[in-house]
Amino acid sequence: MYANFDRMQDWWNLIALAVGGFFAGLINVVAGNGSAITLPLLMWVGLDPNAANATNRVGAIFQTSSAISSLPKTQRAKYMIKESYFIAPPIIIGAIIGANLAVDIPEDAMRISIGCIMIVLLITMLTNPKKWLISTDGSKKKRTPGIWLSFFALGIYGGFIQMGFGIFFLSIAVLLAKYALKDGNIMKLFIAFLMTIPSFIIFAMSGSIEWTYGLALAVGTSIGARFGAKKVIQHPRANTITRYVLIAVIIVAIVKMFQPYLSALNL
Repeated sequence: MYANFDRMQDWWNLIALAVGGFFAGLINVVAGNGSAITLPLLMWVGLDPNAANATNRVGAIFQTSSAISSLPKTQRAKYMIKESYFIAPPIIIGAIIGANLAVDIPEDAMRISIGCIMIVLLITMLTNPKKWLISTDGSKKKRTPGIWLSFFALGIYGGFIQMGFGIFFLSIAVLLAKYALKDGNIMKLFIAFLMTIPSFIIFAMSGSIEWTYGLALAVGTSIGARFGAKKVIQHPRANTITRYVLIAVIIVAIVKMFQPYLSALNL
């Protein structure tokens, strides 16, 4: 009886991971921060934080590869991927540095800093949406030292924290480099795929991945990413849809950043 219950529980866990992975894959393609769904879900099914972090990379590698392969083979998509070549080196170099940094940054300081930055982004999105709903500005120089350094800093951030990488990528792409949200999203998918490969290999070689759960998650993230890449990014109202999803994701991220302090105040 108990064996049957355990098997049933395992199946429910796999189904929950696949369903949660679908929504995480969709959110990651449209905006970012889908790990806010997958990491707690992996811990809910019984993995410790380290195993959950490692197993999450299985979903990430399948999701990013599915999203890239699902993009319509339009000239625009090909052009935006070529545009990504300039920012790929600084982000990847920064990510390698960030992953190996020995600097011990206090968790409280990091949480508060990220939370405050996201609050500023949220205010900008709510009070000045025109800044986010632009078309790609062809007159704006994209290959400048300032933009290169901004993406380099983002790579360092993504290397040792990663949470919210997609949100900050789109912020730099839209507010600084003056790309449209849907164009920035295509670039983000390509860069995220490149960044995921080395971390996936490292975790796979370490033996920390729970493959059964990871593959169930990968099924969901792949389908969600495929749906987002085919139906959302290329939608005529893609910029507006992405903005609304970003607002929702940023609000959730802000709550998550300040949750320990709200709990301490019994709020």
